Amino acid sequence: MNLTANQAVEVLRAAGEPSRLRILALLAREELAVLELCRVLDQSQPRVSRHLKLLAEAGLVERFPDGAWVFYRLTRAGAADALITELLSRIDPADPVLHRDAERLQAVWSERADAAGEYFARNAARWDEIRSLYVSDADVEDAIRQAAGPGPFRRLVDLGSGTGRMLTLLGPHAEAALGLDLSQQMLNLARNRVTEAGLAGCELRHGDIFATRLPDASADLVVVHQVLHYLADPAVAVREAARIVAPGGKLIIADFAPHRLEFLREQHQHRRLGFPEPEMARWLADAGLSDLRVTSLPPADKAGLTVKIWTAERGRAHQRSAA
Repeated sequence: MNLTANQAVEVLRAAGEPSRLRILALLAREELAVLELCRVLDQSQPRVSRHLKLLAEAGLVERFPDGAWVFYRLTRAGAADALITELLSRIDPADPVLHRDAERLQAVWSERADAAGEYFARNAARWDEIRSLYVSDADVEDAIRQAAGPGPFRRLVDLGSGTGRMLTLLGPHAEAALGLDLSQQMLNLARNRVTEAGLAGCELRHGDIFATRLPDASADLVVVHQVLHYLADPAVAVREAARIVAPGGKLIIADFAPHRLEFLREQHQHRRLGFPEPEMARWLADAGLSDLRVTSLPPADKAGLTVKIWTAERGRAHQRSAA
């Protein structure tokens, strides 16, 4: 659908202000919280919020609250998105203002990575104990087994494998299995675990969930277990995970339903406080997966967290069209 002339003028008017254009350029990189944008732009929260309000009214950005934080991202639908994408592509990447913004955003990324690295290194040995505070391991694992099905699986890929729980759970039904994680401490624990389980066909590799470097359509079962809530741009991670799902294969995502336990962000490096079902459904559909099924596992008490398990498939028609 094309924009009318008046709509195009409104979009360009919203984008045609230096600070708002800088915000659009930053959000083209990843979704960001208001306070992160304030830091990069070196502007007050009321001023940045005013710019964001105008961009949202023009349909250029989406606002979504997450506990006590509010995040923004570019609207990835409609003719306005195409116009802004074209506009941003025409800007010299060496522009000094945008280059400085990119450097400041890199500093934010580095601080996040350092804090997460320290947290995972500090807690690797008691990782399963920490996770067990939230929901019954047995219930989650049983639901994941049911979602995966009996197998056998030609290749299992576990993204953000942590201590290797999913590998030992599903690996016995896979001809080959691969676990990726950025934390060397976690990988060491996972190696011990899969060795003790006798999983000779299981490989552990240092890798980035945003850029796995794995071939397209190379795994018939991909698992992302309790990882997305740590990530700066979970939608990108879902897209990368879906990319490696083979025709007829499945992607299983286990994570939290929306909640308001801010201490998890403050003490345990959670960036997102859960994911609404419509948001996850949109990400999976945009990634080309279908036949979505959702399982909810409520906590034993009201103070706990509900775990959601999303299962989606790559249709076999994809294989015929790609042939």
